[in-house]
Amino acid sequence: MKKIDNATVQRILDAADIVEVVSDFVSLKRRGANYVGLCPFHNDRSPSFYVSKAKGVCKCFSCGEGGSAVNFIMKLEQLSFTEALRYLAKKYNIEVEEREMTDEEQRAETDRENMMALNDFAMRHFEKNLLSTPDGRDIGLSYFRYRGISDQMIERFHLGYALDGQEVLYKDAIQRGYSEKYLFATGLCSRTENGRVYDRFRGRVIYPVLSLSGKVVAFGGRTLKKDKSAAKYVNSPESDIYQKRRELYGLYQAKQAISKADKCILVEGYMDVISMHQAGVCNVVASSGTALTVEQVRLIKRFTSNVTLIYDSDAAGIKASLRGIELLLQDGMDIKVLLLPEGEDPDSFAQGHSSSEVEEYLRSNEVDFISFMAKILMGEASSDPAKRARVITQVVKTIALIPNEITRNVYVQECSRILFIDEPVLQREVGKYFNEYALKSREDKMRQQPLTVDAPMEQGGGDVSPREEEAPKVQESDMRAVSLRQSEMAVAKLVAKYGNYAFAEGVDEDGNTVPVTVIEYIENDLASDGIQFANQDIAHFFEAAVRLSRATWDEDYRRQCELLQQKRGEEFSAGVAAIREKATDIGSISAMERSLQETVDKNYAKALEDFSVGYLSKLMCSSADDVVRSMATDLVIERHILSKVHTKYAHIDTEQDLLGELVPRALNELKDAILNVRLKEVRARLSACASNYDEAIRLMREIKEIETTRSQLAKLIGDRVIAPRK
Repeated sequence: MKKIDNATVQRILDAADIVEVVSDFVSLKRRGANYVGLCPFHNDRSPSFYVSKAKGVCKCFSCGEGGSAVNFIMKLEQLSFTEALRYLAKKYNIEVEEREMTDEEQRAETDRENMMALNDFAMRHFEKNLLSTPDGRDIGLSYFRYRGISDQMIERFHLGYALDGQEVLYKDAIQRGYSEKYLFATGLCSRTENGRVYDRFRGRVIYPVLSLSGKVVAFGGRTLKKDKSAAKYVNSPESDIYQKRRELYGLYQAKQAISKADKCILVEGYMDVISMHQAGVCNVVASSGTALTVEQVRLIKRFTSNVTLIYDSDAAGIKASLRGIELLLQDGMDIKVLLLPEGEDPDSFAQGHSSSEVEEYLRSNEVDFISFMAKILMGEASSDPAKRARVITQVVKTIALIPNEITRNVYVQECSRILFIDEPVLQREVGKYFNEYALKSREDKMRQQPLTVDAPMEQGGGDVSPREEEAPKVQESDMRAVSLRQSEMAVAKLVAKYGNYAFAEGVDEDGNTVPVTVIEYIENDLASDGIQFANQDIAHFFEAAVRLSRATWDEDYRRQCELLQQKRGEEFSAGVAAIREKATDIGSISAMERSLQETVDKNYAKALEDFSVGYLSKLMCSSADDVVRSMATDLVIERHILSKVHTKYAHIDTEQDLLGELVPRALNELKDAILNVRLKEVRARLSACASNYDEAIRLMREIKEIETTRSQLAKLIGDRVIAPRK
């Protein structure tokens, strides 16, 4: 079994022209060195989607989506990383070469493929039962007809029926050559204690669960019997191909509609989704009766940040779902709630109304979640002061989960009006809980990296996501990562833009002069002082950068040298031929050939330098890792670039020209920021121990040492520290 090899991946990345790829979907206009157009990922009214041909990345400065050509195709066409590579390979007529997988990789891939293939067979088996067997038509198909489901929806959602026999699926699968091992691994079949095999889904209508890419990963089966001892629903167990927390029913069928509408409607069950789709509302998915998980929230956020939750009039069900709502709020989602009329659920409401009526009801009746929750809960507690206080506290705690400060303030104002509580009181309570949440989150992550007491230059700890920069001041320990974020991002930006570029020279163990890349210099400098990034997302980004900068660099650099040398030879030969056709004497030929050689060599060196500069950024902006790709794109692409008018008549040093100064300065500024945080901590400790003379003396000495070190760093920050490579 094979995978696309690294050389092919690099050829695809090299060939993929970001402007050409994006232009297949977006009308672009040139603006300086960049191209701009309307963003395809949200309803863009004015051009905010920038494409940098030189850097090979795109970025929307409104919704934040972007990345390399690979990631653009992944997002727009909902393809996997490998599928996007194959798409681009086909576009640029690149033959996809594959490498042999390791035995372990091959075993895992074989198991997954066999399980997927078996599930696909089972889905077709159930579909055939529904339409081509007497029991299927009389029981299963009659049930779907009774529920008002059309043939189109039956086909779209691959609905089926499992015959009420002990081993019907088992025998059919074995007869077709499928392994018993995978029948048990997928949960399609099981064994009794005495070893007898039986089908899990017997006498049930079947709802296949499809992954985002359309693969069958699981099944849900509903019994049609009135036997109360039998479970109403039976679902596939978790397996190597199915983790319930990572799947949403109907997402495969709904993903394009969600992107187009920029909204995801969340319901509870299979029939809710199917009936809503049948009514023409196709941006609908279901959590299948389970509470929302972090993975499901992130799955939705790949397509939109707007979620509408549809509830029936059962207040108990609404309160039971609050945990999932909290996850949505914490991830910065914009949540609306729709309460259906008394006695209705999404299935019955969609079945009883026309498509236009359903859409109009959605538009007219959805409200923001916080206001809705306050009204629902307060309705039960209006006459009981103790219950009323508990409801207000619950609402306040929920508002405190929202990461955006402006959004929190808007909800506080609205709840002040609804709950008849003074706004300043609510603001104080929201701020208290917000700080508690932020502090607890950071302390949980910082516990693994406690700061030492003695070392003035110590390691940071904790995690701050980009949205947490808005947090108000809480405690010093809580602010450490926030205080260091700007300095850490400055270092990360240099890594993202210039990682594998050799900007300086060093000496190896044998005394030989060797080139030093930006990422090598930064990695060694941080390690020598025992510094780790305090923000977890930046730490993750840097670790990925180090790994990518080494994984295939030697091989790719060697291959690039060979290609450029071949091109240099061809360019020189063509130039010599042209010179000899035009030149009139030997002296002119020699002079022109020397000039040609200098030009060709200069072009070769520039092309190799450009390859080194862009190598790591191209890999990181094409990463399948959302954190790495998003951060790399943000750091690499710039909305405004210096016009050529400014450099036409005079040389202006670029950022790349100044790396010999900028890299050490960024590192020294980070160290100074760490020392500044440390200084504040020690001064706070000094204020708290005035009665302990010995401890106070020790802390004052430590303050003096930190100030001395900061003074030394201040001199370095203003000077050029190392000489760039010639």
